[in-house]
Amino acid sequence: MNEPLAERVRPKTLAEYISQHHLVGADGSLTSQIKNGVIPSLILWGPPGTGKTTLANIIANESQRPFYTLSAINSGVKDIREIIDKAKQSGGLFTSKNPILFIDEIHRFSKSQQDSLLGAVEKGWVTLIGATTENPSFEVIPALLSRCQVYILHSFGKKDLEALLQRAMNEDSIIKSKNIELRETEALLRLSGGDGRKLLNIFELVVTSEDKEEVVITDALVMHKVQKNTVLYDKTGEQHYDIISALIKSIRGSDPNGAVYWLARMIEGGEDVKFIARRLLISASEDIGLANPTALVIANSTFQAVSSIGYPEAQILLSQCTIYLATSPKSNASYMAIKKARASIQDTGDLSVPLHLRNAPTKLMKDLGYGEDYKYAHDYEGNFTDLEFLPDELKGTSFYIPGKNKRELALKEFLDKRWKDKY
Repeated sequence: MNEPLAERVRPKTLAEYISQHHLVGADGSLTSQIKNGVIPSLILWGPPGTGKTTLANIIANESQRPFYTLSAINSGVKDIREIIDKAKQSGGLFTSKNPILFIDEIHRFSKSQQDSLLGAVEKGWVTLIGATTENPSFEVIPALLSRCQVYILHSFGKKDLEALLQRAMNEDSIIKSKNIELRETEALLRLSGGDGRKLLNIFELVVTSEDKEEVVITDALVMHKVQKNTVLYDKTGEQHYDIISALIKSIRGSDPNGAVYWLARMIEGGEDVKFIARRLLISASEDIGLANPTALVIANSTFQAVSSIGYPEAQILLSQCTIYLATSPKSNASYMAIKKARASIQDTGDLSVPLHLRNAPTKLMKDLGYGEDYKYAHDYEGNFTDLEFLPDELKGTSFYIPGKNKRELALKEFLDKRWKDKY
């Protein structure tokens, strides 16, 4: 069997697992759960090649549980029910050793397929581990999502990727049979895009395509070998992320020509219309925002429409929305405001709500002064009264700074009349 390198060196234990220290490091959120064998149903969300399947296997091994696996690409409700029946027979209800059901690419499951999992997860017949490259909030039904914990996996960093290469050279018998010098790794790391599986596949391609026993890995050699063997557009690889990045940056840069070109590249590659539309929706708020609030409405309508229509007609709607966003005035003021507010919370913690802003539904609360100095804006001229709405420790802080575009300059004028120098 011609097993790929990534499969041959796949780690079997938590000690061998590279990266994702926030989940499985010394203080990782999953570490103690795995060691104690108390595993909740969970969704592993992260880019391709970040160790989702490997982590699921390790969780099963470390907790010594039966392990069943399904791929959403080729499994249906019948397959799910068969495995649930096996799980019910192999363990009692709510036992600590209930089987693990791993579902790869769970975002590809239909609503009815996801519905068929609910009972088994709720009753503890199986512990579900789902893997997805897409935001579970969009792709997993709420009833199932509420029964699972969501853990985010990050792309591999430079040190993690280099550690993967070293492991392959130290442990894999085929790779070890050659004398390999890693003279340059920049091309390998860049082409991987943080995808460990892709890195190892490229590395194996370069090494095995050389007839010599001594292989010197250089950037030039890697690019020469890879360019002969890569496809134009890989929906799960580096170009997937590079091209959507180019599309969004073209929109942000107000270039409809560039934006439509990169949109066409994604369409030609057969990209999921919902993936494109979702990114346009984010761009409408992040990059255009209050400079043209209608952009968010247009993008949301596009998302709803292309989700119903599909290809090939969806390309027209996507093109219209892309051009509209590219030619709209730009502002990231709303995006920056929430970032500043969250950063402030990280610095100052959970500050108390001022008494005058608190609700007072009981007599005790009224006696304690809750809501006592609150001024009802509609009782004042212009529906406005100068009242402090931030905690005392943050008085005078500005999070929202209006952008310098026609609409937000009008908003600034509106705010200046009321708040003087605050904005």
